Amino acid sequence: MKAQVVLTTPEAKRLVAKAVARHRGVRTALEDGILAIALGTTNAYVAEELLGREMEKERYAAGFLDELGACVVPEKDRLGEIVLEKGEPVQETTAEVVKRMGPGDVFIKGANAIDMDGVCGVMLASETGGTVAKVLGVIKARGVIPVTLDKLVPGSISDISCRAGIYRMGHSTGIPVGVMPVTGEVITEVEAFDILFGVDAEPMGSGDYGSAGNPRMFLLEGTAEDVGEAVKLVEGIKGEPPLPSMRGPCRSCGYTHCPNHGGN
Repeated sequence: MKAQVVLTTPEAKRLVAKAVARHRGVRTALEDGILAIALGTTNAYVAEELLGREMEKERYAAGFLDELGACVVPEKDRLGEIVLEKGEPVQETTAEVVKRMGPGDVFIKGANAIDMDGVCGVMLASETGGTVAKVLGVIKARGVIPVTLDKLVPGSISDISCRAGIYRMGHSTGIPVGVMPVTGEVITEVEAFDILFGVDAEPMGSGDYGSAGNPRMFLLEGTAEDVGEAVKLVEGIKGEPPLPSMRGPCRSCGYTHCPNHGGN
């Protein structure tokens, strides 16, 4: 059976989050090991699926990109990182807990981009590389990277990472950033449909109408039962609301290299 379905960006995040929550390695780490969930809006959806409760997802983020450019959520407005050991929360940051993580543990880290080779990119506004610089090895070895295909870029993340940088920009819309290439087990909508239903999914195209991110169409192929279940889930997550930006006042922002620093 074949079907075509359309997902907005928030709906795609919800789909990917449900797949990450079903992922065998993630379930094992949740029950018997350490599961670290780094800040990120897609990761906030993952946390909701794993914990079974709603959260202010726009606050579970460090940096973000919106129509005004690259920015950061003020630290005072951010939710704390979620680290679980055998399903129970522990008072450690992701940067701290990686020192104790072993082969069966899982680190969940989102991304700002993914290229055609499956290499992900994390934007860096921090002068010291942020959290990702401290946990890069763990992500590569035990990382699950949930990322939606609206972040697909046609070029090479590795190449652009060598050319971008905080102090290399003559102009930037918002905070200038670098890019860190990150590899691990990537879960996009394509992998999500396979994990959840054993259905083959392929992007067909995207549009630019509506207010919830560019809608993307997928072709689904599989048994009538499996495709039917996939369609039912898509229909169930329709209407997932978009997330608002959490911008702070530019006049007190600590990112002095931003061209908007000192403004209102």
